[in-house]
Amino acid sequence: MILHQPRPLPTPLAFRYTKLKNRWVVPLVVFDWFWDWVAYLLSNWNFLEVLDYLGSFSVLIAVIFYFSEAPDRLMQKHYEAWQVINTAQGKGGSGGRIEALQELNQDKVPLVGVDASGAFLMGVQLRHSRLSRANFSAADLRNADLSDADLSFADLHAMNLRGGILRNANLENADLHGADLVGADLTGVGLQGADLSGTDLREVNLENIRWMGIQAIAKANIAGAKNAPPGFAAWARLNGAIEEQSRQ
Repeated sequence: MILHQPRPLPTPLAFRYTKLKNRWVVPLVVFDWFWDWVAYLLSNWNFLEVLDYLGSFSVLIAVIFYFSEAPDRLMQKHYEAWQVINTAQGKGGSGGRIEALQELNQDKVPLVGVDASGAFLMGVQLRHSRLSRANFSAADLRNADLSDADLSFADLHAMNLRGGILRNANLENADLHGADLVGADLTGVGLQGADLSGTDLREVNLENIRWMGIQAIAKANIAGAKNAPPGFAAWARLNGAIEEQSRQ
């Protein structure tokens, strides 16, 4: 804010002439004297000070409106993200869905029932996401991070999650038949009621998985699976799981 302080009365022009040593600077002295008077008159005009206060007040009003409209802007942002996801539904490629899903999840928006079947979502980061009943069938989620995600009752059949991270995720009652989980980290995953028939589980980390109650595991490939809980491998073989290292 500009502080309007009254300026002292300008010295007379004649007095300034007495200090001149060269006549050629007279026009400059007159020019400076003229603007000195203008500055003096304006400094004593209270209207300018009022305008200055009004300018500061308008900034305050703008800030208040900016924060008061924040919920509307957030709602608009979420609406646009959902529009991207829904418009690309059933189509291949990303179509901006990686950014849209991550943005919604970052704002803690539930993604329950989202349909991203067949989508290219390689490397998507959806930690702590709520994806119950979501459809990622035949989607490419290689190297994705779904740690602590709720994927209960989700359709994940034929999904490619090679090298993905599912640490402590909830996959209860999820359909994973035919999914490719080679090299994925399933540490602490809940698999009660899940369908793992035909799932490629080679080289996966099965540390502390909650496997009691898995619905089906026939023809699942568990070759090279690491850190499996006691009894899991024997149970899996008994229920039709296979071990084929050469499978591509």
